[in-house]
Amino acid sequence: MPLLAQDTTTIQNKANLYKLSIIIGGAIITLAAAAGAFCQAKAISSACEGISRNPGSAPHIRFLLIFGLVLIETLVIYALLISIIVLMVQWGKYVF
Repeated sequence: MPLLAQDTTTIQNKANLYKLSIIIGGAIITLAAAAGAFCQAKAISSACEGISRNPGSAPHIRFLLIFGLVLIETLVIYALLISIIVLMVQWGKYVF
């Protein structure tokens, strides 16, 4: 309920900006998790296929698989951090 001299447009803009940040943060983490899961499944499938074709190179393929999975998971964690930053910005300090 606005008082006599209060402007309600800035409050409405801040609320809309906060709603948009929640949507964007959710979209970022959703897409990153889905892409990470797909890439990890593809990497594991390819590694199993490579080991079954050439069992002698299993230690090298296993090392590259674990290294690749670490990098994929790191990208998902970076996306989580970005979405947390987007959600935790103090939107009230910005005036349009």
